[in-house]
Amino acid sequence: MTKVLLLFLLLSPYLMSDGHIFVYHRFDDTRYPTTNISTKELRKEFNYLKKNGYQVVPLIDIVKKINKNEEVPSKWVAFSIDDGFKSFYTHGLSVFKEYNYPFTIFIAVKYTEKKYKDYVSWKQLKTIAKYGSVEFHSYGHGHFGQMSEKEIKVDMDKGLSLMKKHLNYEPNLFVYPYGEYDDRVTKIIEPYGFKAVFNQNIGAIHGGTCTDGNDIDRSAVVGSNAHDFKLYLKFQELCGVNFQQPIVYPKDKIVKTVEVTLDDKTIQSADIFISNNGWTKVKVSNGKILWNANKKIKLNRIKIGVKVKSKIKLMVLSK
Repeated sequence: MTKVLLLFLLLSPYLMSDGHIFVYHRFDDTRYPTTNISTKELRKEFNYLKKNGYQVVPLIDIVKKINKNEEVPSKWVAFSIDDGFKSFYTHGLSVFKEYNYPFTIFIAVKYTEKKYKDYVSWKQLKTIAKYGSVEFHSYGHGHFGQMSEKEIKVDMDKGLSLMKKHLNYEPNLFVYPYGEYDDRVTKIIEPYGFKAVFNQNIGAIHGGTCTDGNDIDRSAVVGSNAHDFKLYLKFQELCGVNFQQPIVYPKDKIVKTVEVTLDDKTIQSADIFISNNGWTKVKVSNGKILWNANKKIKLNRIKIGVKVKSKIKLMVLSK
């Protein structure tokens, strides 16, 4: 996520890590380097998993562990693909088949329904479904944090209806478009009854009572360097975190105060992350963090995180 974050992880190379979920978008599509991975690099990552004894499992297996309040095995890895770009069908799918690795593809239905040239067709999705699972990523891939409740429901209902029509399938899993969500969006999505909902925050999956099934972390992997991938496998999920301030996107684009409570009362120091500002070490008193940050932010979607030793938890605030 940032060079600073990666440095922290490098300082702790012998960690026992939790389970992990990775997300990809495009494959061998050099037009979009920020969301692309080469199949050459993908094979490197898959070979690393095989060599180091990781077990690649269907995403739903991790969901089942979380929903049963069971811990996720530390060597479990699951793969997801977002949006439904055609390059997965033309380039990525063959690699997953070669390694016999399960996957879950989350589709933004509008682009398939309207036959956008860079996206998979319904026919191609039926082929993909023979090797992995197809799940839901909204209809129009809009910014839910900026949409009204009615707009979100119209989008969800339209997309789910089209998936039922074309695939004869009602999705069990959902990914927030752009990874943008807040308490309001979460409450709107909840009645749809998905077995799990995912974000796009770098992190790990501990399971048990630690992991919220409606806010499951996935780490995005792009580019041509497997170094990040190996580092992400060392992440652990920080349990017992309650973000109290801020809980909504600041209108003046200044994060004035960060207030967090931790279940572990013995912790004396932590690091706080704010987008565009990196990490700052802060004191913890009786499980409470109260930091007068006064940090200017630039993005319409920001991440605020807490790190204790090697364990991390992030949240997202969207404008």
